Amino acid sequence: MAEKEVERVIVTPEAAELIGKLRAEHGHLIFHQSGGCCDGSAPMCFPAKEFIVGSSDVKLGTIAEVPFYMSESQFEYWRSTQLIIDVVPGTGGMFSLEGSTGKRFLTRSRLFEDDENAWLDTHPVERVAA
Repeated sequence: MAEKEVERVIVTPEAAELIGKLRAEHGHLIFHQSGGCCDGSAPMCFPAKEFIVGSSDVKLGTIAEVPFYMSESQFEYWRSTQLIIDVVPGTGGMFSLEGSTGKRFLTRSRLFEDDENAWLDTHPVERVAA
């Protein structure tokens, strides 16, 4: 029996729809989970060519055909949590592409179950090469 893959980051249908619209308008995209500062801790969406993933970032997965990254230090804090990328009305970070749509991306979360954590322990995140 094949084991079921556990996704570290998933997307709601509403967020996937907005991502699709942003992809149609801007082309290839990238997500990076912000760790604070100006926009708080928010999922930020950028044109792929305008954001450089650093050597201290890890790739959590792909949502709606868009790679999703966060800093390794932040990942250590969130490693037992599945991120659920959603969209809500309002304005969020002006650095993120959805800023002008009247909607903003939001990260929800849930703790992984013991069996999911066991699977994840044997399937590490992809570390970005220096």
